[in-house]
Amino acid sequence: MITLVIMNSNEYQKYVSLATKSYAEEKVLSGNWNQEESISKAVEEYTRLLPKGEKTENNFLYTILNDDSAIGAIWLAQLSEEKGYIYDIYVVEEYQGFGYAKEAMKQIENVGQKLGMKKIGLHVFGHNKVARGLYEKLGYQTTNVLMEKEI
Repeated sequence: MITLVIMNSNEYQKYVSLATKSYAEEKVLSGNWNQEESISKAVEEYTRLLPKGEKTENNFLYTILNDDSAIGAIWLAQLSEEKGYIYDIYVVEEYQGFGYAKEAMKQIENVGQKLGMKKIGLHVFGHNKVARGLYEKLGYQTTNVLMEKEI
């Protein structure tokens, strides 16, 4: 059984350090950014979205706990009264494949409902087939598809 706990300042610092690196790698892998600029662009993006860190208004950053062990993080933003957006969900590699992300997603949907949200959106990189499969199983529907080909 997992639980979501609001991040404290120390947890946020660890999270944002890992998250910016991971985001930079995903942007390079997807062909959006080059390696040299990726870290600075990722830091810039997180700073823009979370100017007050874990205390940024309308952003809810949680540590995912399995018993008392931190195994990941999930970030929900309230974009409007009725619309939320999951900016990130992360589960430590050794805990992947056990349903923890699925349970965290269900719990964050409950958080969104309590905040008055009627819809929650998210972004998934096209190459991340595991995540896409999870989101589809949870009932998320594709709303846009961007495609690209190198010529």
